[in-house]
Amino acid sequence: MPKRVVLRALTDEETVEVQRLAASCTAPRRSVQRAQIIAALVADPTLTASEAGLQAGYTSRQIGPHWVRRFNEEGLAGLEDRPRSGRPPTYSEEVRNKVIDLALQKPRGLGYPFQLWTLERLQTAFEEREGIRLCDVTIWTWMEAAGFTWKHQESWLRDAENHDDEFVEKRGA
Repeated sequence: MPKRVVLRALTDEETVEVQRLAASCTAPRRSVQRAQIIAALVADPTLTASEAGLQAGYTSRQIGPHWVRRFNEEGLAGLEDRPRSGRPPTYSEEVRNKVIDLALQKPRGLGYPFQLWTLERLQTAFEEREGIRLCDVTIWTWMEAAGFTWKHQESWLRDAENHDDEFVEKRGA
């Protein structure tokens, strides 16, 4: 039978921070769940790490002891995600910020003959200004992450009779 993992004694500051993180609605969910494991063990010392992990919402019995061991070794920093391997970003944060800054400006104020940005117009304008050709999916993803929403353009001519009673007379022959 594996050895039981025991939570080390916490300082008062650590206890307060673990409780705060465990109850947080704005912190990343993974960090909150990990803090909930530690908070459960602080609240009930008779609880095992596996049981605390299950209470926090994990489905595996090995998760609780893993996070308790890491917390014992590293403290609060041990509850955070570690850097992962993977492909480095293709574009820097500076390029991303320049695209968002361009999208925030009115096209007419920059000398373009249109009033609103479309994805294609933004892509072309950024390439003209910065010399960097960005994929439309990249721009779309960055805009959504920044809180932008794309609107569908409406054509009044499609249902013009419904919008204007005098449309047929105004249209002419």
